[in-house]
Amino acid sequence: MSDLVRCPLRSGSRAGDTIEDVANLGPGRPRLEQRRRRGTTPRAEILDAAAELFTTKGYANTSTRAVADAVGIRQASLYHHFAAKDDILDALLAETIAGPAELARRLHAEPEDATTKLYALALFDVRQLRGARWNLGALYLLPELRTERFAAFRRRRDELRGHYEQLAVESLTATGVSEDACVLPFRLVETVIAIRSDDGPAEADRVIPDAIVRIVGHQGAMDAVRVAADALLDRLSD
Repeated sequence: MSDLVRCPLRSGSRAGDTIEDVANLGPGRPRLEQRRRRGTTPRAEILDAAAELFTTKGYANTSTRAVADAVGIRQASLYHHFAAKDDILDALLAETIAGPAELARRLHAEPEDATTKLYALALFDVRQLRGARWNLGALYLLPELRTERFAAFRRRRDELRGHYEQLAVESLTATGVSEDACVLPFRLVETVIAIRSDDGPAEADRVIPDAIVRIVGHQGAMDAVRVAADALLDRLSD
């Protein structure tokens, strides 16, 4: 999602905007109240507020005015950063896959075996899905995601799924397990979304990657895979 400012107001105001709102769209405009959201930029604050409302109140039940109110800005000011509510949703969805997708691309060039790389990817992905302030993965179930508007996000998610399946196939080839199992790792990672919704245990951070490497046929000591994957993630984070 681009950070470029987009203003949708062409020949008049949006529904609910006052004349003052339209006339004062400049970046120096004062807030309605003091900053109360996490984030170092207004855009980040908008995303934080929307993430909370979309995951607790529902996407369909949340208006851009409600998001603006939760940030403490005018609705017209929100439109400086996002032209519409679905742009906010798209940005939030992109956050959930950007990190693991980038990691997956880097992992393919690393010398470690496929099982170690698969464990590292799953561990990173589970941690970021579980560690986000709001359970953004729950937004994957929205019916709106099946529309053409979110086709680009679906493609990016499919690319991430493809990385999982490639690493799984490489691991399966080494262990002799049926390739039918290659589709399971990606699905298992996303079970953390439901676990989080149910206030499940933090141990899921390790339980899910452990289960994934067992599914692809690893029979050795789990500690060795964990140590190798942790070292790999540490090296790449540097």
